[in-house]
Amino acid sequence: MVGQSFMDHKKVYLSIMILIFVTSTYYHYLPGKLIRQQGSKSLHISSDTITPLGNNKIFVISAYYDGRESSRVRVMTIIHGKDVKELYCWFYCINGPEYVPVKATIEVHSKWFDFHYGPADVICPEPWSCSSRYISIHWSNTSNISLPVFEIKNRNPQPFSANFTVCISTMFGNQENVLQFIQAMEMFRLLGAQKVVIYKNGCSKAIGQVLDYYVSEGIVEIVPWPIDQYLRTSDAWHQSMNLENQIGYYGQLSALSDCMYRNMYTSRYVAFNDMDELILPRRHKTWDDLMKELEKIYPNTAVFLIENHYYPNTIKVHDFETSFPKNVPGVNILRAIYYEPERPNVYNNHKMIVNPREVIQISVHSASKTYKRSVEVPNGIAGLHHCRSPVTPNLTETSMIKDTTMWKYSSDLITNVNRVLTKLNYE
Repeated sequence: MVGQSFMDHKKVYLSIMILIFVTSTYYHYLPGKLIRQQGSKSLHISSDTITPLGNNKIFVISAYYDGRESSRVRVMTIIHGKDVKELYCWFYCINGPEYVPVKATIEVHSKWFDFHYGPADVICPEPWSCSSRYISIHWSNTSNISLPVFEIKNRNPQPFSANFTVCISTMFGNQENVLQFIQAMEMFRLLGAQKVVIYKNGCSKAIGQVLDYYVSEGIVEIVPWPIDQYLRTSDAWHQSMNLENQIGYYGQLSALSDCMYRNMYTSRYVAFNDMDELILPRRHKTWDDLMKELEKIYPNTAVFLIENHYYPNTIKVHDFETSFPKNVPGVNILRAIYYEPERPNVYNNHKMIVNPREVIQISVHSASKTYKRSVEVPNGIAGLHHCRSPVTPNLTETSMIKDTTMWKYSSDLITNVNRVLTKLNYE
């Protein structure tokens, strides 16, 4: 009995010593203010898509758990390239009253196109001593101010809810191109997309009504994108085109990056293109069949680059001229079947279908960091139907390339678009 009592006291003593050691080490690691967490409400969780920090040099978008290399959190931000050099991640612990500040690594994306602000990933290694659902970002590890708090997403991946998700970056302006918008949405459906994510800065009333319809259908997710409340935005791709602006294309680089991580574990593939662009399979009718072939031809691939072709909306054939009500504003893409030849000494851009779990950083026309390779898909397998104003004016039909790939969808597309137009009271 005496021996047993001694052993019990020894266990208690060792437990106390371990606790003292851990506590002293832990508190040495916690120079900041300790806060008591009374549930998520006391942390003032940010629900905004773009959250400025105090000095307006850093804007936080979202935080995502990223365990592909190590246990860490990747925080999507927009930063001022010259002024942000050091940041700290504040993890709010579930099983204790403390937060843990950890020095962050700032991974600036490679393509800012010379604008002063651009995307950067703030990498936060998770402390072993703190299990957390929420995080803050700050330039100090000892500040006493109240900070915006962000939920750490992607903690518990669920089975895929979509095979294909389309990411549309930064809808802005006041365009009335209703017909082409609805055609694009119905083409996404015919091609096999189950979800379209649109980062919305603004749109016309007519387009807004179309958006409301597709949100009610469950296919569109709208992400508010009020970036022009904080920065002088540009609709040009390079800063030299307008020296007064601080960020390009309404922050589309950051929107695309956020969209990829937002859908990383909910969608098997993510397609990146604009509303006037369609990735069209040449030999197949759906993206599912297209990707089955591409995965066989190009194993160990993360990014499938689809070659862009400009289909001028000014050259129209007589086919499908009366397929839709005349009072619908916009372009009929079924009549855009000629594309411009490639221009000498000009690189032809691409858009992408990616496996998001194998991509680290995305740009507009390529992926800048991946775990697997990128490949350019031959035009004979798939091409990008980009229906817009001409890039090379004054081209005639005879100087362009005829392509009727779109017509294999014409019957279903006309039926589906007209059904939507009837619901929206276009007669």
